[in-house]
Amino acid sequence: MSEEIKKMFSGISKNYDYMNNVMSLGLHHIWRKRLVKLSGAKPGDTILDTASGTGDLAIEFKKVVKDGRVLATDFCSDMLKHLPMKAIKKDVEIDAELADILDLHFENNSFDIAGISFGIRNVDDMYRGIAELARVVKPGGRLMILETGKPKGFLKKIYEYYSKNIMPKLGRMLIDEEAAYTYLPTTIEGFPYGQEFVDILLNTDRFTEVKCYPQFFGVSYIYKCTVK
Repeated sequence: MSEEIKKMFSGISKNYDYMNNVMSLGLHHIWRKRLVKLSGAKPGDTILDTASGTGDLAIEFKKVVKDGRVLATDFCSDMLKHLPMKAIKKDVEIDAELADILDLHFENNSFDIAGISFGIRNVDDMYRGIAELARVVKPGGRLMILETGKPKGFLKKIYEYYSKNIMPKLGRMLIDEEAAYTYLPTTIEGFPYGQEFVDILLNTDRFTEVKCYPQFFGVSYIYKCTVK
């Protein structure tokens, strides 16, 4: 990922959890729990969480895999530094490393499951990122993606207005970071979702099956990708 994006996430890292709760009305916690359940993760599994941020998804995986290993990675050290205290509060043990999705330093077939939540749309080369994630997962394992979408019908207009107009203003009022919360809606606007993204994932020829699960009327989607 670019240095510009890294700098942006560094700037909002101390308020990242707070803003996530405000922006999603706390729903992102529910979506992450559902992702873990849909992944089929079980005790003893080895999990890679990429673009982990402050580690919310990694923590949810660790609750399920128990003695299995969960490795949280991110390309921004300022995001990851918040993970140890959160893990202690949740009474879980999670390893953390710096890693860029575009060049993962892990051997092929290293993990039972890889996950990424609200991160793939920020990758400079999405196709290379998907290929790297699939590479490090064992055949038959899963790549789990949680990403933004758009609701249909009258909710679509409400959502678009909220993301384009309210979100940046909240960023300015609450944490004085309007630029970051102007950038994020821009990435949402142009990113594929639903069946369109399913087709993209299948066309990479890395997966035997891809299923998608809309959340909260399509505001976000969970994608379950079975690795070849």
